[in-house]
Amino acid sequence: MDINSASLELAQKGFLDLEIDPQLDLFAEIEKLKKEKNAILLAHYYQENDIQDVADFIGDSLGLAQKAQNTSADLIVFAGVHFMAETAKILNPTKKVVLPDLLAGCSLADSAPAPLFKAFKDKHPDHLVVSYINCTADIKALSDIICTSSNAEKIIESIPVDQPIIFAPDKNLGAFLNKKTGRNMLLWNGACMVHEIFSLEKITKLKVRHPHAKLIAHPECEEPILRVSDYVGSTTQLLKYAVQDDAHSYIVATETGILHQMQKSAPHKTFIPAPPNNQCACNDCPHMKRNTLEKIYLCMKHELPEITLPEDLRMAAQKPMDRMMEISRAAGLIG
Repeated sequence: MDINSASLELAQKGFLDLEIDPQLDLFAEIEKLKKEKNAILLAHYYQENDIQDVADFIGDSLGLAQKAQNTSADLIVFAGVHFMAETAKILNPTKKVVLPDLLAGCSLADSAPAPLFKAFKDKHPDHLVVSYINCTADIKALSDIICTSSNAEKIIESIPVDQPIIFAPDKNLGAFLNKKTGRNMLLWNGACMVHEIFSLEKITKLKVRHPHAKLIAHPECEEPILRVSDYVGSTTQLLKYAVQDDAHSYIVATETGILHQMQKSAPHKTFIPAPPNNQCACNDCPHMKRNTLEKIYLCMKHELPEITLPEDLRMAAQKPMDRMMEISRAAGLIG
């Protein structure tokens, strides 16, 4: 991520030196700033409830990428993590993109340092590189096609069966796709700290207490969790399944932010966060939860910190993103 000096200075302050009137109606002020600046607030499903409620669009990585690419707004405020804001800039370079907290990183993206991945790729020159969108712009630039958990299976199926593939950076999603598609992709050894921490033992005990609850899981979870799940899908797919399915209770093995939308969409149903293998009652992404209403307000007001990318890197990263969009449209996954 390329950060200009003003953004870096503000990031170092962490907005802590900027005071906000405690009587300020942040919801109203954010709405006012949207109109004044022709701004759009994009939020991932894993954001806190208040941010989801004030956002113009809530979605998973595929939906957010499409919205970022097609928006007519002058300012894109991204309530998510840094690779998501980078993706918005890659897809819509003429727009100003800001991220409320530059420290909102991603353990999965961090698990694939670009120099190490390039050396790995160079050892397998005959392999096509398919990278999960949860990666840095540098990794995208080293890839042939990007995918999300929503379209990954269609992306892999679009590639000739005799073409060797490197899949990065998520080994759990890659293993799940190998099983689903019958491929034998070479997997980079990366993972998401949130999805790797679920406890099969605690989930099993939870299912005993809730015998009619279905276990639904994100494919970034480890294989033992996926093996006992009633349904595996992307964040959006999990939401749709929970709303449309006939069951009345669900144990949800992904970041807890999605439960807010599930409860809003199906208020008559019960949604239980799958327990992690630690002392916490639920499983939150500490990076996603760095964003707050206060930071969003300040970010929108000052239009900082801004995400910028060298144009050669941006163009290299856009090519595999465009390829993903083409395949997704052909498969009917996006309009």
